[in-house]
Amino acid sequence: MRIQILDPLLANQIAAGEVVERPASVLKELLENSIDAGATQIKIDLEGGGIKGIVVTDNGRGITKEDLPLAFSRHATSKIVCMQDLENVNSLGFRGEALASISSVARVRLASKTNAQETGWEIAMEGRIGEYKMVPCPHPIGTTIEVQDLFFNTPARRKFLRTERTELLQIEEVLRRLLFSRFNINFQVKHQQKILFNVPEALTRDEKEKRIGLICGQEFVSQSIAIEASTFDLAISGWISLPQFSRSQPDMQYFYVNGRIVRDKLINHAVRLAYQDVLYGNRCPGYILFFNLPPDLVDVNVHPTKHEVRFRDSRLVHDFITSTLKESLQQITPQQIVQKTHYFVKPLPQQTPLEMKEDVAVYPIVQSAEKQVTKIEPFAAVVSQPLISLGFALGQLLGIYIVAENEAGMILVDMHAAHERVLYEKLKLQYQANEIVTQRLLVPITIQVNKKEADYVEDKHALFADLGFELARLSNETVVLRQVPALLQSKDVGRMVKDILSDEIEMDRSDRVHHYQNEILATIACRAAVRANTLLTVHEMNGLLRDLENTPNNGVCNHGRPTWQQFTLSDLDKFFLRGK
Repeated sequence: MRIQILDPLLANQIAAGEVVERPASVLKELLENSIDAGATQIKIDLEGGGIKGIVVTDNGRGITKEDLPLAFSRHATSKIVCMQDLENVNSLGFRGEALASISSVARVRLASKTNAQETGWEIAMEGRIGEYKMVPCPHPIGTTIEVQDLFFNTPARRKFLRTERTELLQIEEVLRRLLFSRFNINFQVKHQQKILFNVPEALTRDEKEKRIGLICGQEFVSQSIAIEASTFDLAISGWISLPQFSRSQPDMQYFYVNGRIVRDKLINHAVRLAYQDVLYGNRCPGYILFFNLPPDLVDVNVHPTKHEVRFRDSRLVHDFITSTLKESLQQITPQQIVQKTHYFVKPLPQQTPLEMKEDVAVYPIVQSAEKQVTKIEPFAAVVSQPLISLGFALGQLLGIYIVAENEAGMILVDMHAAHERVLYEKLKLQYQANEIVTQRLLVPITIQVNKKEADYVEDKHALFADLGFELARLSNETVVLRQVPALLQSKDVGRMVKDILSDEIEMDRSDRVHHYQNEILATIACRAAVRANTLLTVHEMNGLLRDLENTPNNGVCNHGRPTWQQFTLSDLDKFFLRGK
């Protein structure tokens, strides 16, 4: 065939394939136009999951009579004029293709009025180019657009639509994303004349969290913390879930760049890295985050649906997000966790038995199962303060848990998980400062290994030295250990070294081990932490509680398992039906 220019209608229908996939994508484009027009109230009426009809009414600036026909022309927009505008996009829409594409595959009616006009004007299009009717109509300031019978003239596309329920679910997800990004807008949504959402504007933090609770559930609100940080031209704010709250799928993750929701691999990796030490297995955190930077530092023109962006300095963005989130997670205190997960904390009665605890002025911390202990700072000042802490030990349960009492009620602590987190954070700090305290063994330990393990020791000698081990190869199946981190001096370090070698080789990290120092430190901490069925004195248990309180990420161990759980008096009263 000869080269020829496509028919305008066919060209628009092809373009619609990029922008108009289903009713949800139509609604997204219409809502973005309303938001760009400065609307503070948006009403949405849906029929048949949006397939039969979508009506969006807003109180934005409106469109003049002269501009109404242009609104349906391809590459026509009021949002950019020149290349400089494209490099500094501040609006959600800017391509000028949405209405042209939508009108080529649906019946569209648009009515609008500006503040300068005495009456509104209405224009209708039915899948044709250049054919329209425009008549005056009564209309308040703002715009109403109706989209009916989606894909009525492209039956092949209509066949790919799903059931009404499925399409409605897709629409609800689009609405969720906009409900979070524009707290200042009142959204009213109906389907088949039945109200789905009626969400007032949310300006205060409490109002915003109430809106989030309506969409994500109160559990997310109760198990998340608000964050806010900025540096130079970068700023981030929003809510991130506590490590204790996680999901099997990344279905509660909303990230906005300059008010635009995006799905970006770099951002996903940055967030995942921040949660690396605190999430269990392959669980996913929840978050609603707003990232802002100058428009000229981000390119939003890299995808037809504008879901992807490209940063000018991706490394800077990545590191800023990771460090901010990691620092926020590390600063979470037991008080915050208790207050967030329990809406009301009932104080202990006046006859509290706390005064029965002995020697609370100074507590030791257990360093190993063999009772190798060191002193820590006096904790008497905290005893006199009405703070929610991890409390004071009452005893051990089955040699696994520490039972403690605080002013909120009862706390159970997994002593191995707790000690593991304490040791891990200490080792990380020492490693980062190149100050791992070591202990030279009076008698070197000879360890029998296989050839692969001996090769590994020889190859990674410098890394082991950085981690506090002086480990050398003696023969094809023998290595000698002469020095260990001081935290491990009373442990079976020979067995521990064999376990570490086995773990690292099994994970096939021989060529990437320098990128996994934290994982190795976590393995060391896990092997060194106090084990089940180890009897601890009250002094040692309280010492561990005090140390855990002053440790970052203390709510979970290195593997993401909880280290402690609060049971308030309210929880216990409900269980035992007190007051019923």
